[in-house]
Amino acid sequence: MCLNTILPSTTLADPFTASPRPDNLKMFKTLLFVAAAVALASAAPADEKVNKAIVKLVGDGVTGAVTFTQQKDGTVRLTGTITGMPAGEYGFHIHETGDITQGCGSTGAHYNPEGKDHGHPDDENRHVGDLGNVKSDSTNTIKVDIVDKLIKLTGDHSIIGRGLVLHSGTDDFGRTDHPDSKKTGNAGGRAACGVIGILEEAPSKTNSASTSTSNILVAISMYSLIAILLN
Repeated sequence: MCLNTILPSTTLADPFTASPRPDNLKMFKTLLFVAAAVALASAAPADEKVNKAIVKLVGDGVTGAVTFTQQKDGTVRLTGTITGMPAGEYGFHIHETGDITQGCGSTGAHYNPEGKDHGHPDDENRHVGDLGNVKSDSTNTIKVDIVDKLIKLTGDHSIIGRGLVLHSGTDDFGRTDHPDSKKTGNAGGRAACGVIGILEEAPSKTNSASTSTSNILVAISMYSLIAILLN
């Protein structure tokens, strides 16, 4: 038995000449615009990561320089030398601002974005800027070598542009009954200070600019494709 499967010619559309259904065309346009938006977003240059920062400390008879290095494990290492402080231990803190227009006194309070009490660098409850004490030897020289887990050179808790302050007294880590203990560690006056600035970035600006240019060309190509297909 043979069945007649021939359909009327009006029931089949030529796939090469048929117009897309309105709902399909709308979806197609939406997908194209989404693709273009993604391409344009990728064209924005990525934030450059800071590998190293440096600060020059200056005070009354006190000078020095400290380098900050971002470690692979997320910590930051401070290394440097400060001279001019008598033998003893001295509070060492990052302060809110890099404003030294009125000397060290205009650098503000300890850098404390999370609103915590002052503490020891190993305490969970501490200011981000709490770096503890540094020790001056019999030659009035401080050798700085600190690894800290909270400060960062990029992103959250970045210390770039903030002040580093060497105090004239010993930090008590917030563990005494003194009224300033949980605010400043009762570390006394400000013997020297400086503004933390960028020393080394990665990736380099050249590579970043090259990548950004390439991504912009991709975005332009995507928009050109949209214009052609929708005309």
